Amino acid sequence: MDLEVITQKLDSLVRCIQRVKSSCPNTLVELQKNIDAQDIVTLNLTRAVQLTVDIGSHIAADTPNPAPATMGESFELLNQLGVIEAGLAARLKKAVGFRNIAVHNYEVINWDVVYHIVTERLVDFTDFVSAINSWLKTRST
Repeated sequence: MDLEVITQKLDSLVRCIQRVKSSCPNTLVELQKNIDAQDIVTLNLTRAVQLTVDIGSHIAADTPNPAPATMGESFELLNQLGVIEAGLAARLKKAVGFRNIAVHNYEVINWDVVYHIVTERLVDFTDFVSAINSWLKTRST
């Protein structure tokens, strides 16, 4: 496993989190009206989800386990490997659903959901970063 790749992806993930925090308006109504903020927040949230999946896939590739068949399975495997806890795996699996809607336009983006993610669930990405960093430390000792 290339630790430098994981470290670079973690750095990118942290930047996405910071960008979402700094760009999201203070209220849902402001977000609904601000197209630029919508673009910045949505793009960085989808990047954040993709980066967590990429990190999970990179870790999974270094195990004898079969490769995850779906993005969500990446988080289940990380949980099975003891890298992240089950609740975080479940929440990140739900984030993949948001990513799919945002990227593929399966339906119109619900800004209530986006605002909820930013105000209540952005911590999941921060928790993921912490969990991966903790796991990396155990591998280096």
